[in-house]
Amino acid sequence: MTLSDFDIWYRTRYRRTSSALTASAFIISDMLGVMLSIGWGFFWVRIYYFIFPGHINFKSFVTYWPYLPGFLLIFIISNLYPGVSLAPAEEMKRLCIGSIFAYGGIIMSRLIEKNVWDAINTAFLISCFFSTVILLGARSITHLFLHKTKLGGIPAVIYGTGSTGRYVAECLLNNIRTGYIPVLFLDDNNSGEDEIFNIPVIHDTSISHEIVKRYNIKMAIVAMPELDAGNLKNLLNKSVSAFRYNVLIPNFFNISNIWMSVRDFSGILGIETSHKFKLNFNRGIKRTMDILFVLIGGIIILPFLLLIALLIKITSPGPVMYKHKRLGLNGKPFYTYKFRTMKKDAEQQLERILESDPVIREEWEKNRKIKNDPRITVVGKILRRISFDEFPQLINIIKGEMSLVGPRPVVNDEIEKYGDDFDRVFSIKPGLTGLWQVSGRSDTNYRDRISYDTYYLQSWSVWLDLWIILKTFGSIIIGKGAY
Repeated sequence: MTLSDFDIWYRTRYRRTSSALTASAFIISDMLGVMLSIGWGFFWVRIYYFIFPGHINFKSFVTYWPYLPGFLLIFIISNLYPGVSLAPAEEMKRLCIGSIFAYGGIIMSRLIEKNVWDAINTAFLISCFFSTVILLGARSITHLFLHKTKLGGIPAVIYGTGSTGRYVAECLLNNIRTGYIPVLFLDDNNSGEDEIFNIPVIHDTSISHEIVKRYNIKMAIVAMPELDAGNLKNLLNKSVSAFRYNVLIPNFFNISNIWMSVRDFSGILGIETSHKFKLNFNRGIKRTMDILFVLIGGIIILPFLLLIALLIKITSPGPVMYKHKRLGLNGKPFYTYKFRTMKKDAEQQLERILESDPVIREEWEKNRKIKNDPRITVVGKILRRISFDEFPQLINIIKGEMSLVGPRPVVNDEIEKYGDDFDRVFSIKPGLTGLWQVSGRSDTNYRDRISYDTYYLQSWSVWLDLWIILKTFGSIIIGKGAY
């Protein structure tokens, strides 16, 4: 494609190159979320004082809008705007810490002024507790709105038409959180293609200055890890330097770690990363989180578990639970517990189905699951849809065989699917939920599962675990990919 052809293509589709609209949308979203969280706190305190009479008016929460600039200032300092390409766990961390500072300041100022703890301070304390979830929910809606309306996409140029460049473009197109839209490929390698994913390709990197001058595109993503040091330096100096911002996808881009940091070895650039689970302190924190969540959550859901057990017993002959041999930490076998969702003779039925139906056999060999499995009971279909069949694995967590969050426990036949990545992925305990489950669940293939598990292993933090747990509830409600 020539520059003249691209000019027509681009101007008929895009008019904005700034992140101002995206940032404004998230500012409005956050401020509405703050007011909603304040209202939520006032609502619950008002309910309490409705039962036990006191002095608080639910409607009065709207009078606290003057606090909004304080929240906004703290969020700006936390680098929450424009809000694009921010890892979900990092976004959650910044929103949580920012909210604690903001609400803490409000409560402290009121304590100094009134010298007494009152119902309004209690309302603000409740608001602080729920604010992160509410703000994340508001931001998710904003991400979806900007994606659907195409109001928030920030144009970006991708250098490289090879496999890495295509993969980057695919990620930008399919992920609503990135905030960037690929509008052009630049590459000196004349492959003959004029379009990739309906995105124009110009085989001339020297026109970058003209691209920036004409269209004011500010972002360039260099996805050419195959270039040697000399050619890469020349490309950066003569072409990529035209853009205000640029991202370099290195030749080790498969090392997915959001906590990488730069180290200086007397003028030599180094990228530092670490295996978080090699530290006893981190393993201790994760184990403590597991125990606390299981004990508190187990008490809350115990009545539902008893009801599920009763429904299974009266609707289908056989035991309430079953155990299945799986591989866990360092490939060590153990038995996972689940509510029974299949008929009593499920194994015999599976053999007959696989022998008689080659299509189903291929599906089974690919994912170890069958989408419309005739062996599943009526109650079992409901339990699988909302993933309640896995709740007995809380027993495995208490026993220390599993964690609340981690890679999916596998059977022996699946080891070959992981290949050389198996030992690395299962250097940690498998989880009741995990990153791949909330990113696609049963619709995700093995390649993506390994990618998600590797990302989790390399990027673990308390915030990432909390985000996955929170996202799990959303996946259960939607029921996407569960069968």
